Amino acid sequence: MKKTPTDKIIPEAPRVAAKARKARTGEFVTVNARISAVMQAAEHSGLVGEKSKRICGRISSALFEQAKKHTGIETDTDLIEFALASVALEDKFAETFRKTRGTVDPALKLGF
Repeated sequence: MKKTPTDKIIPEAPRVAAKARKARTGEFVTVNARISAVMQAAEHSGLVGEKSKRICGRISSALFEQAKKHTGIETDTDLIEFALASVALEDKFAETFRKTRGTVDPALKLGF
């Protein structure tokens, strides 16, 4: 069975318990659900597929390690792919919300 980008980045077990608490730390595990959702959306949008582009750059190792720790993503390639997918799929909700402010008639009855 061929692994999808999401399967490779997030093993099956952590995705199932996305809103559970970690037993030792007590913190909520929501990052895995977010990563899974982003990668599935990127895959569905056709943004993830054959890896034909190679990139190179210098960044702070502290930034990279903190991002790995925060997301739980272990490989550099998968972390970069997730980061780029997050930016590519950004919905610009706040910008759209600001543009439409004041355009709804205040007399409109919303049913509550």
